[in-house]
Amino acid sequence: MPRVVPDQRSKFESEEFFRKLSRECEVRYTGYRDRPIEERQMRFQTGCRDGRSDVVFLQAPMILNGVCVTWRGWVDLQRLDGMACLQFDEERARAEDLLAQQNIEESRRRTREFEHRERQHREDMQHVISPFRDKTELHGSSVSTQPRNNCEADVNMLSTY
Repeated sequence: MPRVVPDQRSKFESEEFFRKLSRECEVRYTGYRDRPIEERQMRFQTGCRDGRSDVVFLQAPMILNGVCVTWRGWVDLQRLDGMACLQFDEERARAEDLLAQQNIEESRRRTREFEHRERQHREDMQHVISPFRDKTELHGSSVSTQPRNNCEADVNMLSTY
């Protein structure tokens, strides 16, 4: 299952979900809602790298609904709110597209190898079965020499000797 959609930029620019989030909008830290504001502030600050500033600027790359984006924004450490938006991450999108293409090619290669082995196996089985069919025809046996499946071919070979 691919991690990204085939035309990420088009999806980012055309879907209402991404269009709304690509405009700067208000964000709030909503963790530990049942706890007092002081504890919520402390927990949020602990989770941030720089807990000493009043405002934390964040940049978080991610894959959201199959599209590479970066969440950029800031959060006031006292009020636990701020502003943020999503931006299309062109560089990561190219890298993910390349990875997806490599995965598809690897899958195709494995399928070709499997089909080749399967074809080779069928040919090898034909060579094994052919001598037994020839002997059956020489002895005038009334046993059918046209097997319907591999199991029947094995039974036919046994019944002719």
